[in-house]
Amino acid sequence: MSKKDFVPQEIARRIEQGNRRALARAITLVESAHPTHRAQAAELLEALGSNRQAIRIGMSGTPGVGKSTFIESFGLQLVESGLRVAVLAVDPSSARSGGSILGDKTRMDHLSRHPSAFIRPSPSQTHLGGVARRTREATALCEAAGFDVVLIETVGVGQSETMVGEMADLFVLLLAPAGGDELQGVKRGIMEMADLILINKADGDLKAAASRTCADYAGALRLMRKRAQDPEGFPKALMVSAIESNGLSQSWIEMQSLVDWRKQNGVWQSTRADQNAFWFNAELRHALLTRLENDPEAVAASAAMQKAIRAGQVAPSVAAERVVRSFLGPDKK
Repeated sequence: MSKKDFVPQEIARRIEQGNRRALARAITLVESAHPTHRAQAAELLEALGSNRQAIRIGMSGTPGVGKSTFIESFGLQLVESGLRVAVLAVDPSSARSGGSILGDKTRMDHLSRHPSAFIRPSPSQTHLGGVARRTREATALCEAAGFDVVLIETVGVGQSETMVGEMADLFVLLLAPAGGDELQGVKRGIMEMADLILINKADGDLKAAASRTCADYAGALRLMRKRAQDPEGFPKALMVSAIESNGLSQSWIEMQSLVDWRKQNGVWQSTRADQNAFWFNAELRHALLTRLENDPEAVAASAAMQKAIRAGQVAPSVAAERVVRSFLGPDKK
C-alpha cells in the first residue's frame, strides 16, 4: 500500500461497509513496523472512530489440545446462527529465521470458506505474551468491520499467554483429558485468568477421562479466590468435543451469560477502559524505547556502556541510567 493511494477516510469507509479486502489490507498495514506505515495506521485507526463492539474471546491451550479444530467447529456454529465471526490466529515465529507457518486457514478449511467468517493468521514475530504485537489493532479493525465475535487464538506457549487477557472480554482455556501434570508450570497464571475451562476431546475412549478431568478442575476453581468480575458460578469447567460438536452450544450460552452479567454490572466497560490504559502505557514505553534506539547520542552512549559493562567497570543499572540521562538531556531527570 503506497502513500500515494492511501486515503484513510476511504479505507475506513470500506472497512465499515464490511469490505474484506480492505480489512485484510488494513491489518497488513497495522502489522507493519515501517515508520511510514505506522503513521498511516494511526491515521486509519483515528479515521475509523467506530463505536461498534464485538465480543472478544481469547483462546489458549496446550499444544495438541485441538484449538484450531475447536475454533472451526465453534465458529461454524456461530456463523450458522447468523453471527459474523473473525478469527485472529497467532502462529509462533522462529527465533532463528523469523519465519512462521501461518497454516490456520488450512486447518480451518470449512470456516475459512464461509461468507460470514474471516480468518487472519499472523506471525508472533518473537513478541511475548502469546499474541502478535498488533493483535489489539487488528481486533479493533474487525470490530469496525461489523464482526459480532472476534476469536483470538494464541500461540499456546503457557504462562506468557496472559497478555491476551489485556485485549479480550472473555478468556477460554482449552485442556485435554487426563493431561496429568502437563500444565503444572502454567496453570496458576492461566487458571486465575480463565473465565471458562473447556475439556476438549470428550468423546470416544477419552470421554470418561474427560469427565474426571472436568470434575478435578471444577473443584480446583471452587478453591480459588473469588474475582470481582464474576457472577456466582464462574469461572467454570465444561466438557466439549470439537469433532462431534458436543458441548459447543452450552459453552456459547455460558459465554453470553457472562457477557450479559458483566455489561449489566459495569464490569465490561471498566475492563475495556483498563485495557485501553494498559495499551497506552505499553505503546508509550515502546515509542520511547524506539526513540532511544534511534537517537545517535543515545546509541553512542549505549555502545560505550556495553564495553564498560563487559569490562566490569560499571553496573548494568547504573549504565542504563546514564544512557537515559544522555537521551533526555541535562535539563530532564
